[in-house]
Amino acid sequence: MTGAAVAGSLLASDDKPGPPDARARQYRNIDACLLTGPQGVAEGTLGASVWAGMQDASSATHARVNFVPVTGEQTQANATPFVNGLVQRSCDVVVAAGKAPVAAAAAAAKGHPKVRFVLVDGQANGGNVTAVESGDGLRADVARAVNRGVNTAV
Repeated sequence: MTGAAVAGSLLASDDKPGPPDARARQYRNIDACLLTGPQGVAEGTLGASVWAGMQDASSATHARVNFVPVTGEQTQANATPFVNGLVQRSCDVVVAAGKAPVAAAAAAAKGHPKVRFVLVDGQANGGNVTAVESGDGLRADVARAVNRGVNTAV
């Protein structure tokens, strides 16, 4: 077959999409977002254990996961715009790890009842808030909490 014939047969194909790549994960239209301190998810940090639990939850639920570190001053006031940004990006589940992110997320939870919040070392102060404690079981606890949040997301 000549080059022109091959090109002609390719151009004449019906524009039907082929089957999805068998290796590609098909995600649901649900997002779980992690808000951390400035270290993000670096190895050896609290954020790393939480991120591992979120990845486990993503594997089980096919929810998309991402993280955002709070930069600058580590205060509730500075972390609040970061939480608001996650809510505006339509995160269905917001996980917060670190003192400032947790304080900001706890305050935001009251105004966003459809968003599920998971607070690491925080307090569950509403029906849409789950608290998990840091320690040996943190990864599994985060995975369970995110699974529940994803499965109850509207």
